[in-house]
Amino acid sequence: MPIQTLYRLAELPPAEWDALLSDDQPFLRHAFLCALEDSGSVGGRSGWQPAHLLLRDPQGALQAALPLYRKFHSYGEYVFDWAWADACQRAGIAYYPKLLCAVPFTPVTGSRLLGDVQAAGELLDVLTAGLERQELSGLHVNFSEPRADQLLVGRDGWLERIGCQFHWHNRGYRDFQDFLDALTSRKRKQLRKEREQVAGQGISFEWRDGHELSEAEWDFVYACYANTYQVRGQTPYLTRQFFSLLAERMPQAIRVVLALQGSRPVAMAFSLRSASGLYGRYWGCLAEFDRLHFETCFYQGIDQAIAGGLERFDAGAQGEHKLIRGFVPVITRSWHYLAHPGLRAAVAEFLTQERAGVQAYAEAARQALPYRQAD
Repeated sequence: MPIQTLYRLAELPPAEWDALLSDDQPFLRHAFLCALEDSGSVGGRSGWQPAHLLLRDPQGALQAALPLYRKFHSYGEYVFDWAWADACQRAGIAYYPKLLCAVPFTPVTGSRLLGDVQAAGELLDVLTAGLERQELSGLHVNFSEPRADQLLVGRDGWLERIGCQFHWHNRGYRDFQDFLDALTSRKRKQLRKEREQVAGQGISFEWRDGHELSEAEWDFVYACYANTYQVRGQTPYLTRQFFSLLAERMPQAIRVVLALQGSRPVAMAFSLRSASGLYGRYWGCLAEFDRLHFETCFYQGIDQAIAGGLERFDAGAQGEHKLIRGFVPVITRSWHYLAHPGLRAAVAEFLTQERAGVQAYAEAARQALPYRQAD
């Protein structure tokens, strides 16, 4: 098979990679992934080593690809396998490095097997056959979309894992008030009160596209983003340069909302958008304000989705607190191929038990939705 491994995506023309994408979701675009690499957010000593796999047809045309990374830890994945790694350490089994097919730091469901899905499946087979030879513990495909799910279900050795996120769906609302009217009276009053509390602190909001922010404003955006990690004693995943590179290379996909007290910015939320969806990714605040997080991260995004006629708003991975604000439970999927037979058997048993718990949790969440007539 004419297979090529790319350690720098910049070595491939953007149009060639982007031609494999099945939709306009921003996270798999050449510009996004290259911005991660060129900014030093991945590569180097980050623990994310790019190793993208390409398959060409006999004429040399790019047929399929996998966005791949050799991982030396499990940070920034949002499909948590720390317990698996700990069990391996106790048993004297090396869990790292491993191979991950995903978008770094991005818990958003989307294409993972790019181009011809059957051909991409052949790439997976090549990788799993060579795991032990390359001293890799396994291959993981995180936040897969239905094409990959259909290919991997029942495939020998692959284990399916499910999770639950909360997404907001636009039911043709005319405006935010129309959305509020769909909620129960108690929840409607709660959301309205939260918005009033923020406004009562003298805070207003401005939305900007990627090309509308100055470098000084990007400095503020980054300071807010970094602060969310630093207050927990952690190092931010992304570098400051990433934001400037992304603003230069795909400004049309960027939406940033600035929270202003008077003329002074005090918080921000950074999102990317496609033709049908808004994806809230990062938020930060440099001072404490009551209920500001809910307004900046959720209500402002809902407002934008309605105004833009977008179908959905994905505000990120965490947060049962989204449920009472109209975000519905959505099942996510990932796939895991573990080379060690004993580890594979133990994880398979664990996932069977975990699946039942996740499904029960999602069903309970659906029953607790705040809509007058829940889905």
